[in-house]
Amino acid sequence: MKARRALLALDKLGAVGAFLAAAAAPCCFPLLAAVGAALGLGALQAWRGYMDYVIQGFVLVSGVGGVFAFRQHRQAWPLAVVLASVGAIFFAFYIRYHVTLIYAGLAGLGASALWTFVIKRRVGARCRPITLQSTITCPNCGHRTEEKMPTDACRYFYECQNCHVMLKPKPGDCCVFCSYGSVKCPPIQAGVSCCDA
Repeated sequence: MKARRALLALDKLGAVGAFLAAAAAPCCFPLLAAVGAALGLGALQAWRGYMDYVIQGFVLVSGVGGVFAFRQHRQAWPLAVVLASVGAIFFAFYIRYHVTLIYAGLAGLGASALWTFVIKRRVGARCRPITLQSTITCPNCGHRTEEKMPTDACRYFYECQNCHVMLKPKPGDCCVFCSYGSVKCPPIQAGVSCCDA
């Protein structure tokens, strides 16, 4: 768990660091001059001769973070964006300098970091433990009963043990647990509809 957090932080640090390093050298990236000034990075202008190396260092960190993130989530597209972005930036620095390539590469690194974050959130939501106990509260009499939810079927009807009213799901809900229970049904907890389960 700590390793995953460290890898995601590494990927984000590289993307944000590359952008901040670029903003700190407005002489090289006029479009980022306003951003650099707003962030107070103009004080680093005396070091502008080293900013190209700082940018490249952060780009490498972001690339390594993207590779490690791929090893965690096995999604090829974010890795492809990272590698293409790193390649574009180094191509611009060492083969044919073009500011647009550097901007595109920085944007790609940022997009890949965001994409990896979204993937991590989705995977994390799917990996949460499913709760099987839910307390159903009768809307007619207020009687509460704790029930174990089935994992292989939906429960469309439930008879209150106190007033014997037959409960049905509210419009838009898939089962009585989603309408009257303290915990949603297992398929909803897992992020799918009951009909898909």
